[in-house]
Amino acid sequence: MPTTELAAAVGLSATPCARRLEAMMESGVIEGFGARLDRRKIGLSVEVFVLVRLISHSDQSPDRFVTKVEAMEPVIACWALTGDHDFMLQAVLPDVEALNRFIAEDLMRIEGVRDVRTNLVLRNIKGPGPLPLSHLAE
Repeated sequence: MPTTELAAAVGLSATPCARRLEAMMESGVIEGFGARLDRRKIGLSVEVFVLVRLISHSDQSPDRFVTKVEAMEPVIACWALTGDHDFMLQAVLPDVEALNRFIAEDLMRIEGVRDVRTNLVLRNIKGPGPLPLSHLAE
């Protein structure tokens, strides 16, 4: 959205709005801008969440796993977790065969991986969406 439209939407003139926007980008509050693509329209029909459990945390397994996952193109997000599993990955792939190869040939071959549990997305109900900001108004 152009700065003039943003300024009108938040009740500022264009110059102060542009200054605030620039300050938020410089401070890292705004990390960047980008296009949202429809994954299905570009041939990525399978979306999956994968829970991963490692054998041990006392060796280099967690660091090794993170390094490998960061280089995996199908993985679009990765979180370290508390609880029964150590990591949760979000991945998108062209089809179920590609998912099978990804699990068997990529994830399960990482040294230190104990097991994985996949959760295939049937339908996205909501998200990803904007961050909630109402707490900032208080």
